[in-house]
Amino acid sequence: MNVPQALYESSLSSLKLLARGKVRDIYEVDAEHLLIVSSDRLSAFDVILPEPIPGKGRVLTQISNFWFEKLKDVMPNHLADISLAEIIPDEQERAQVEGRAIVVKKLQPLPVEAIVRGYLIGSGWKDYQKTGAVCGIELPKGLQQAQQLPEAIFTPSTKAGVAEHDENISFAQTVELLGQELAEKVRDASILLYTKAAEYAKQRGIIIADTKFEFGLDAAGTLYLIDEALTPDSSRFWPAEYYRTGMSPPSFDKQYIRDYLETLDWDKTAPGPMLPEEVRLYCAEKYREAEVKLTQ
Repeated sequence: MNVPQALYESSLSSLKLLARGKVRDIYEVDAEHLLIVSSDRLSAFDVILPEPIPGKGRVLTQISNFWFEKLKDVMPNHLADISLAEIIPDEQERAQVEGRAIVVKKLQPLPVEAIVRGYLIGSGWKDYQKTGAVCGIELPKGLQQAQQLPEAIFTPSTKAGVAEHDENISFAQTVELLGQELAEKVRDASILLYTKAAEYAKQRGIIIADTKFEFGLDAAGTLYLIDEALTPDSSRFWPAEYYRTGMSPPSFDKQYIRDYLETLDWDKTAPGPMLPEEVRLYCAEKYREAEVKLTQ
């Protein structure tokens, strides 16, 4: 297998570094634009692991760009019509982030993560087993693990910092944060984006069980899709051929890493454990497989 060069942390001398997130490095381009670099860092249980997944950032970027283009009629996105060469003219420096960097409009991010669930899995399944509901949304009795929900549901959360945990919030709390009109717009857009993407992905052999969107506003109050879109980092991808209810299907996303970490004696606080090379390479291969299935 041809293993791509891994990038744990970008280093661009020609631009001002504004922030490093769990996965992305953000640089200032000018008053209206940012450069976002997707590194190969991996976070699990909100802890950044010490070793990268080779090529992951490129895969995330290419999948996101694919969805931004495919869903642009549903919702405008933050991509700017500016090439990387215009921003980083030095070829050697540009090579470091080629294929994993995007130039975007500088927007005001909303303080919520817009989560859409189409299947009963993960924390939603645990919630349902205890309460018969997911994040306060009542569901029919007798549903099984991994079962498709009667309709996709919107279960937002707060946006936590790098070392913090997101917290699920109710729609009423979302209204308190965003106002009624904007909260409804975010909810409706999220469900529509998920539904259209899930229909397409299923035709390509991938079930998108759930996903997370982020949105931002420009000065005129226009809503944009930002950050990443429908990637193996922000979504739960299942191979359709192995899907059945009553069990947690194998996945194309970092669930494989989470499952491995659950076998370790680790308290899910930093620093994260080192991963065996075969675990990292298997995860990298699954990310690339998802990209090929969706985009080619």
